[in-house]
Amino acid sequence: MLIQSRPSDTAAPAHDRVYRTLRSAIMHGEMQPGTALTLRGIGAQFDVSMTPAREAARRLAAEGALTLSTSGRISTPELSGERIEELAALRALIEPELASRALSRAHNALIERLQAINTSVAEAVAKKDPVSYIRTNLEFHRTLYLRAQAPAMLAMAETIWLQLGPTMRKLYGRLNRTEVPPHHRMIVAALRAGDEPGLRLAVRTDVTQGLRMLVA
Repeated sequence: MLIQSRPSDTAAPAHDRVYRTLRSAIMHGEMQPGTALTLRGIGAQFDVSMTPAREAARRLAAEGALTLSTSGRISTPELSGERIEELAALRALIEPELASRALSRAHNALIERLQAINTSVAEAVAKKDPVSYIRTNLEFHRTLYLRAQAPAMLAMAETIWLQLGPTMRKLYGRLNRTEVPPHHRMIVAALRAGDEPGLRLAVRTDVTQGLRMLVA
């Protein structure tokens, strides 16, 4: 799979550039669960030596985004039902809290921004583009959660998204989306109304409902 480096990353240290680009690709579902990688392949893709390729792979493995076997095999994780349930439970704990903390700072500009992102989500659905769908869906949540001003909590949420990236790609095929997730509209409505319980419920349902399909 060809993964493009971002132009803005060219001045970064080699290992950091590889890490960030692979991290984005995994989080946004550019790779299916169980996709095999090699250090040689990563090095060739990014035109770097084995050392930065190995360091990037180790960092991603430490975050749960890649698995490294004792034989040196590298792959994206294939999560068990129990692991998916655990990560879904973590999302259900962390993300409603982030949304709740963001509520008092949910000005009109934020709500308009969320609605604009939802338009991009709808475009991705119409094009049946899973990567764009996952990317814009996460952008919707990240944009809201940034208003919580809770960087440690947001970092935890992003690590969960990273671990779930390939699984979300697998889930996209089952969902067969034809419209924007309805809970996004409920989230926006709760923000407008200042409805904290409604916001928590909408976020919790949005981040867990689809994942339940994979463990049913």
